[in-house]
Amino acid sequence: MTAYATPPLPAQRQPMPGTTDAMSPRPDHGETSYVGSGRLKGLKALVTGGDSGIGRAVCIAFAREGADICISYLEEDEDAEETRRLVEEAGQKAILSAGDISDPAFCRQMVEDAAAELGGLDILVNNAAHQASFATMEDISDEEWAHTFAVNVHPIFYLTKAALKHMRNGGSIINTASINSDMPNPSLLAYATTKGAIHNLTAGLAQSLAERGIRVNAVAPGPIWTPLIPSTMPEEAVKTFGQSVPMGRPGQPAELATAYVMLADPRSSYVSGATIAVTGGKPFL
Repeated sequence: MTAYATPPLPAQRQPMPGTTDAMSPRPDHGETSYVGSGRLKGLKALVTGGDSGIGRAVCIAFAREGADICISYLEEDEDAEETRRLVEEAGQKAILSAGDISDPAFCRQMVEDAAAELGGLDILVNNAAHQASFATMEDISDEEWAHTFAVNVHPIFYLTKAALKHMRNGGSIINTASINSDMPNPSLLAYATTKGAIHNLTAGLAQSLAERGIRVNAVAPGPIWTPLIPSTMPEEAVKTFGQSVPMGRPGQPAELATAYVMLADPRSSYVSGATIAVTGGKPFL
């Protein structure tokens, strides 16, 4: 309850997509706390949105569990370089892949490059997302609606389809859903709708890929303190962010990492079609 900052948080606003260094308080990604035990030793992972937030925490945890990682990101070079440093500090290989995952050609090429440079692909984490706040539906432009789906949903199709030819029996696909797929925030209408789609897509893929021995699961975060928050929400909403959940505070990226590790771990061989809720006590589904 008191391990991390509780609202009111400092008022702050950043331009999209936001950076880690400009946040106050600085998020915890597990830099000093996560200790691995070889659960992913020898595995190869591609993590979208791996530069910061949940993606960085996943990269740190995966690396300390023994995985090599392709870190996919849009244009946040400084954050991405820091994540690479942390992966390499853990003794694992890290490659960066900057580009727009709404472009299917980029997605396909990134998968090919990752598999070639890492020597295979065992884990795909579809984590990158776009969101923006709007007071009413009329405020959402056609372009904004389409862009949200183009970043949040379509790449899961592109990347998964491209990754399947590289994944062996035992592969793991993990999608970042959201508490918004069950309890949509009306100010995040487009974002919440895409997260509902991701939840459904995860369930369908888990069934269709089971015969290949590839598991598909999702993590549904609640309010998590990442650059997405001060770069997409009004200052007043940032100040009270996380206040509404039973724990009374936003979660930190580090607090989600173990859920992704569990789903990626080959020993979780009967876990597929599941959604792990990390919501600070707020019920999900």
